[in-house]
Amino acid sequence: MLESKTIHLRLVEEADAGFILKLRLDKRYNRFLSSVSESLEDQIRWIKKYKVDEAERNQFYFIIERNDGVPCGTVRIYDLKPQSFCWGSWILNEDKTRYAALESAFLVYEFGFSELGFEKSHFDVMKENERVISFHKKMGAYQVAEDEENVYFEISKTSVAEAKERFINII
Repeated sequence: MLESKTIHLRLVEEADAGFILKLRLDKRYNRFLSSVSESLEDQIRWIKKYKVDEAERNQFYFIIERNDGVPCGTVRIYDLKPQSFCWGSWILNEDKTRYAALESAFLVYEFGFSELGFEKSHFDVMKENERVISFHKKMGAYQVAEDEENVYFEISKTSVAEAKERFINII
């Protein structure tokens, strides 16, 4: 388990399927995410398949929980390349703590850099998701490409460490 001041990340289990499905189908949170089946059984099947990838260390899907155990979101690490990992499926609901976004991002980077040994991260954000684009730029991410729908970013281990120093009093 990865822990921060007010939240922690734990790996997804089949029992989380209902929570994940509720988040992914909620119009308040899914505007910038790929669509999913409304079937709980399909979600459970997806998690079972994912757990094989997790065991092979090809991807990691986390439930974000407040430190009192209340689930408040998800985040996933995937598309592992020789020097870089991607992260996404980042959702935080109304139960999140004030700094859950910042804390969960730093925990993702801690896992990717310290646990998995990567030097940088790559990810994409839909152009309309201006708040998340702004967040990543404040963290030190830089744009490497764009297309009609997405902006593509990278961020280095060094940039994350510098951002952590700037936000140390919060986290």
